[in-house]
Amino acid sequence: MKILITGTAGFIGSFLAKKLLERGDTVVGIDNINDYYDVELKYSRLKESGISREAENWNVLQKSSLFPNYSFIRMNLEDKNAIDNLFEAEKFDAVCNLAAQAGVRYSLENPTAYINSNIVGFVNILEACRNHPVQHLVYASSSSVYGNSSKMPLSVTDSVDNPVSLYAATKKSNELMAHTYSHLFELPTTGLRFFTVYGPWGRPDMAPIIFASSISQGKPIKVFNHGDLERDFTYIDDIVEGVVRVIDSPPKTKKPDAAEVSIPYSIYNIGNGNPVKLMDFIETMENAVGKKAIKEFYPMQPGDVYKTFADVSALKENFNYTPDTSIQKGLTEFIRWFKSYYSDKL
Repeated sequence: MKILITGTAGFIGSFLAKKLLERGDTVVGIDNINDYYDVELKYSRLKESGISREAENWNVLQKSSLFPNYSFIRMNLEDKNAIDNLFEAEKFDAVCNLAAQAGVRYSLENPTAYINSNIVGFVNILEACRNHPVQHLVYASSSSVYGNSSKMPLSVTDSVDNPVSLYAATKKSNELMAHTYSHLFELPTTGLRFFTVYGPWGRPDMAPIIFASSISQGKPIKVFNHGDLERDFTYIDDIVEGVVRVIDSPPKTKKPDAAEVSIPYSIYNIGNGNPVKLMDFIETMENAVGKKAIKEFYPMQPGDVYKTFADVSALKENFNYTPDTSIQKGLTEFIRWFKSYYSDKL
């Protein structure tokens, strides 16, 4: 297949691109390489797939030096004409939209960035998929859409009408927009509500790198809600395996003479289905680093949620999805990469 992946300088996108390339797909990756976090990490991820620093040039398609079937172009999702021209030229079979303005707390500081990327950018992708038909659009939603739900585990059948951050609101909006396009234009779409993803090459604004850096340097870590938090930490390899299986199986439209007419639209949770207490996560990381953390305890932060716990039964049933990387193994691999990549900073 020929697959467009948006956000290939990002954490999940970079791993997904390599996975698809290694199995023989043709991949075109786009990313705007914004400075929400360290751009050098983003360029380093691209380099791992054979994309040179020339990627910093806008709207120029660059071929990978490592994968003959991989091309990358720096592009904004908000640039409708550029997106349309790319779809017209490349004739994609499938699209996986992972590009977005991420982060819960940052949405309190810069809400416009979320509207531009996550709303305007997403409708441009939907329009391009409509006007240049693809077999399947897979897109990133988030566990944040569940807000502060006390019902556990979190299921896709639960209400998601009470987001507690603008980031979550934009992800819920993406699901509604996709549903509309599936209904009106029979565009097959699948939304994936990602739970806390971690692993090598992860985002530096998330707990694993923040904690690992501080512990390694003997600096205190901030532990929110006084440590009383739980997250459904999911290792990157398990996430990517699930995404690939979903890409390969677009939802179907039932025929008009069927007992029940449906539209080609699906939503799934994708996570580990086994939440980890924050204090246990920290202890496991301490063991991996070989050093104790200096902990500073703080109250709950605005926009944060107490617990995430994914019900992934539908993904297991429909795609035989079985995440099996333990937190001990995952953090060991993460710390091995962390010490190598950040060796000059430790």
